[in-house]
This record gives sequence, structure tokens and C-alpha cells, in this order.
Amino acid sequence: MPAAEYPLSDAEADVLFADLADARALLLAVSGGPDSTALLALAARWRKRLRRGPELIAVTIDHGLRPEARREAAAVKRLAQGLGVPHRTLRWVHSGPRTGIQEKAREARYDLLRREARRHGARHVLTAHTLDDQAETILFRMARGSGISGLAGMTRATTQVDDMILVRPFLRVPKARLLATLAAKSLPFIDDPSNRDPRFARSRLRPLIERLAQEGLDTQRLSLLALRMRRADAAIEAVVDAAARFAARPVGPRAGIVIDAPKFSALPAEVALRLLGRAIARVGDEGPVELGKLEALMAALAESGDGRFRRTLAGAMVTLARDQLVVERAPARKKR
Repeated sequence: MPAAEYPLSDAEADVLFADLADARALLLAVSGGPDSTALLALAARWRKRLRRGPELIAVTIDHGLRPEARREAAAVKRLAQGLGVPHRTLRWVHSGPRTGIQEKAREARYDLLRREARRHGARHVLTAHTLDDQAETILFRMARGSGISGLAGMTRATTQVDDMILVRPFLRVPKARLLATLAAKSLPFIDDPSNRDPRFARSRLRPLIERLAQEGLDTQRLSLLALRMRRADAAIEAVVDAAARFAARPVGPRAGIVIDAPKFSALPAEVALRLLGRAIARVGDEGPVELGKLEALMAALAESGDGRFRRTLAGAMVTLARDQLVVERAPARKKR
């Protein structure tokens, strides 16, 4: 049997959850699929091996998009109770989105999980993302033209709204090992047909990943690419920190940021791009700065030469006048 198909041992599970032993409570996101069922089973067994440890709470989100969802949530509840883990089913109340269903469902899912975690005094929400999910994420972002930060993929732990920490213990574990773990314990799981629905991009990517693996570009290689991108991203961010101290200064708590134009022009292109993006994100009020739009603004700024320049992006106004690049809050849009 290939190593990737061996069940996870108790010793391996202990390592995966070790840094969470001192937490007050852990919220487990359990849909009932194979990966999250393995998360529930392995976390429950790990907790029983500890003399003292965090309270576990399993949560299933019923998105109200499939008629089987309520029955599946009930099955997860029975399994959780059999493992000695309290369970809650939360329902996403909506009017039925017609576009961007998966993205909207994802946003709603994490919002409900965060609220439930706060209710239990838990700072950590655990999800069952695997090495395979990391590979899908990299290809998905590649297809959408992500930069270095996007190709760094997912990390084991991400700080969310209200200092909530999203933890992915299985991020370096192949899905095949979780399936082997469930088979070894004869644990049932749910097969969600939406995972094979060609309407969704990730479903279309899975066969592509299998074909790429035949050429050597397997999940391990894609995960390694993400690791190297993350390392490069951290190095560039450190240089941008230094560039901000060297070339930029805030003007009052909300008035904006002034960047020395000659110093800005001397910076490497990627560093200058990120420095300007940071300033826009800090001053603007229209959400994240899209990389493509930021690159277009930078190209227009470069073409302006020493002439006057004024553009708005993400709720911020960027103005070049003489030797100063000023980033300030854009005027409110006029209502029609």
C-alpha cells in the first residue's frame, strides 16, 4: 500500500493538534464529507488521550441548497454524539442566490461559524482542508491571474475577524490518507454530489489535477510551489515595510498618506506597487484593492511622467503633484 494511503496514526494526530492543547474550546466545522468526518473522529480521539484539554464543539452548516442537507446534518449529529462531542446545526437563511452560489455560501458559512465560536468562548475554528484542497486553490488562483500573494495558497492558521483563528490541521495531509483512516475505523461519511457538479470551477479542476499529476505536477509539487511563493511573499513584504519607513508618511489619523515621488520612482516595481496598494487599502473605504486594477493605476501613473495625475481606486484618491504622491479618502460619490 502506498504511504499516501495509510491511515493516520494516533501519534501523527497528536502532532497535528499539539499546538491546540491549551485552547479553551475548539469549534470543528463538520459537513459530513470524508475530510471533515476524519477531522471530527481524529480530534475526538486526540482529546480523549489528553488528561486536560479544550472543549470540542462540532458544527454543521445547512446551506438550504439541497433537500438532503437536513438529513445529512442529523447523521453528523449522531456520529458526533457517539464520539462524545456536542453538535450544533446552523442554517443559512437566504432568498436563494442565483449567481456566485459557492462564494456566497462560503462567506455565510464562515460568518455562522465565527458567531457560534464566540458563543462558546472559542477562538479557534478548525476546518478539514487537505493537501488536495491546497493544490486546487493554487490552480484556481492561477487561472484567475493571482500574484505572488495569491499563489502562496492557504496557511495552517489564519487570523479572521474579531481575532478568530481559522486552523487547517490537515493542510499537508493527502485526502487519500483521511479516506484510509475512515475505512480503518469503518466510519461512514456523506458523498456531496455538488463536488462533481461541472457548474463549479473547483469541480472542473479536479480532473485537470489528475492529468497534471501524470506529468509530475502533483499535489505535493503544487504545495511546494505555494510554500516557496509564501517565502518570497514574506521577503517582499519585509522590503515594503522598509520602503514605507523610507518613502511614506501618514498625514494625521485619517487625512491620508504622502509618498515621496522621487523615492517612490526609485523603488523596484513590485515594491512600489505594494507600497501604493497598502496606502490605498488603509485610506480607502471600498474593500480590498484588486491587483489588476492596482496594476492599471500604476501603469497610468508611470505614463503620466512628471505631469499631474489623479485617479480613484477602492475609495481612495491618488494624486501626483510636484514631488509628492498623495493618497487620501476619495470624495463621496454623488447619488443620482
